Amino acid sequence: MFEKVKKILSEEEVKSLCHLSPEYQKVKNDRDETAKKIIAGEDKRMMIIVGPCSADNEEAVCDYVSRLAKVADKVKDKIFIVPRIYTNKPRTRGEGYKGILHNPDPHKNVTDILAGIMAIRDMHIRAISESGLSAADEMLYPDNYHYLDDLLTYVAVGARSSENQQHRLVASGVDVPVGIKNPMNGSMSVTLNSIYAAQIPNEFKYLDYQVKTNGNPYAHAILRGSVDVYGNNHQNYHYEDIMKFSAMYEAQGLKNPAVIIDTNHSNSNKYYIEQIRIAHEIINNMNYSDTIKKIVKGLLIESYIEDGNQKITENVYGKSVTDSCLGWEKTERLIYDIAERL
Repeated sequence: MFEKVKKILSEEEVKSLCHLSPEYQKVKNDRDETAKKIIAGEDKRMMIIVGPCSADNEEAVCDYVSRLAKVADKVKDKIFIVPRIYTNKPRTRGEGYKGILHNPDPHKNVTDILAGIMAIRDMHIRAISESGLSAADEMLYPDNYHYLDDLLTYVAVGARSSENQQHRLVASGVDVPVGIKNPMNGSMSVTLNSIYAAQIPNEFKYLDYQVKTNGNPYAHAILRGSVDVYGNNHQNYHYEDIMKFSAMYEAQGLKNPAVIIDTNHSNSNKYYIEQIRIAHEIINNMNYSDTIKKIVKGLLIESYIEDGNQKITENVYGKSVTDSCLGWEKTERLIYDIAERL
């Protein structure tokens, strides 16, 4: 049984109440084009998507993004930085902190979806306006994408969602690059099928309409490692993994073959400090192999102001309340090191 709790405003109503200024809308649109060119190989810079596992606190997130903007300006000739502002959090067992959409205040166990939607838009708009950096967010709930479509430069589809039909269909209508993670079991063929489905035109029911899409030629893969039937993590960022996947990718004849490597999750065995070593290994492989250099377009790094993570009941400023993240000082050094080696 479903109990109706509260009427949610439409995306048009929400956008009329909370919108980006024309100046920063142009900034966002220009960044969208850069992101597309990187995925298509027309811009040879590396894309680094970096930020908290979950964006739980507007002050800390916007502080982090403003710091990131200063670094982004220094490395802009070699690296295009996209802040990771993930406002929804998938839960393996369905319980725990689900992100700002559900809980605008993570320290209060109160669900308010409309307030969450407004808080998400406020955070993204503030981040762009203060830093000039439009961000990435995860499309955990496809029906909610249009509440943010005017603010995002990059959209991710998570490992638990990549086989879902509605995620694939909606991704085919998104106007910015969509990174589709390999599923939890690590299947590369499923990953490629998901990309194919997102790249072709589709017609389906979306919200209150029958809609048509043109397909998204910038849909691509995110490799995040896998988990076997016993719960063990397995990596897929090594030289051999990328070479095999590159061959599979090319054989499928997909548009704009591209891979973003997730340096955390199963690739790091969720040991956040390993992200530094993994990033350096990937750069080494790119410098060694033209094949890897051609297909690897960037990195996904989980990072916040403080190292590690904390319980939701704690209140350390800028420390993750979900997965452990790399602290700011280590992140800044890593980005500069990557830029020097590209």
